[in-house]
Formats: sequence, C-alpha cells, structure tokens
Amino acid sequence: MLIAQDLACLRGDRLLFKQIGFTLNAGGLMYVLGENGSGKSSLLRIVCGLLTPELGSITWQGQPIKQASEDYHSKLTYIGHLNGLKDDLTAMENLQISARLAGEQVDDKAALAALTAIGIARCANLPVGVLSQGQKRRVALARLWLSHAPLWVLDEPFAALDAASVLTLATCISAHMARGGMTIITTHQDVVIDAQTTQTLRLSA
Repeated sequence: MLIAQDLACLRGDRLLFKQIGFTLNAGGLMYVLGENGSGKSSLLRIVCGLLTPELGSITWQGQPIKQASEDYHSKLTYIGHLNGLKDDLTAMENLQISARLAGEQVDDKAALAALTAIGIARCANLPVGVLSQGQKRRVALARLWLSHAPLWVLDEPFAALDAASVLTLATCISAHMARGGMTIITTHQDVVIDAQTTQTLRLSA
C-alpha cells in the first residue's frame, strides 16, 4: 500500500499544489491529470523520493519512504519524461545497465525479448544516440518488460509513440495491473488500461 498525505510542493517561490493525498493498493491505477505547469511531474518525483515535498508525507507499507529508502526503491520502476539513456551505449547495453542499477541481472536474451516486445529489436545493437526520439522512448519503455517491481511510476509514457506502440504499451501495463501491480501515470492521451481499481487525481495550474 502506498499512502500520500497532505502533500505540498514549492518550486522557487511558486506553490504548485497543496493538500494532495491518495491511497494506492495492489491492482490500483491512478491517473495524474492537469495542465502543463500544474506539478504532475513534480508529484511523480516526490512519489519516487527524488524530490522532497514542502509539506506532507508518503508511506510504503506503513513506513515513510525515506526510512524505507533502499527497500522502497527496489519495489519501484520510474520512467520520467526524459528517457535516461546513454547515447554512446547500445539499446541492449542501456537496458542491461538499468536492470543492474535496479538490482536485477538481465542477459542478452532477456534484453532482446524486451526490445522485441516493444518493436525495437532491430536497433538492439545500435548506439542510442543515432535513434529517433520515438525509438529512444521505446528503448526506455522496454525496461517495463523486465521489471519485477510492484509499483510503476510513468510520466507521459505514450509520448512520441505510434499507434501500434501505444496499444502494445497499454497491454503491458494492463498485464502488470492484472498481476496485482500498482501504477501511477500521467498522460494527455485517452488510452484504455485495464485495472482492478482506477482513480484520477487532477492538479490545477
């Protein structure tokens, strides 16, 4: 269970949001919606422990995420609006390094299977720096096919994807939810994702 209580976020001297709270259980999907500048990405970074809220708290399994830091981060997969890839490494190398950073060992076969699932296998051995933005996005998203973390936090995951890739990714997230996973997602696109429970948190600019 993930619980956020009375969160507030300041960026500079601007209050992005306040008194934000939610509870997310196994099988739960939460959409975070709002205009650009309303604080959606900042909220996701707070959930991941990458940004400290001005006020409020987040607990994971009843423990503040700061205290549960190592255990919490092992239970979390975060994909931000930046892809987090190294341009001089191949798609395969990027996937394997990100897996190792998450405490998992991924061999070439598993990495290739993930790239195949998102339709980017032909670029497996190319440096990421030569790929298009859409191709880079798919390489970053291939991490989801390798993730065993129960909590996924996804910032605009459908951006820069074609229609076929959007459907493939939605199916992957739906399968994660069916296994009892939890997902927090921001998106400007109307994409159907199956979940045991669904809630919407709307931020205003």
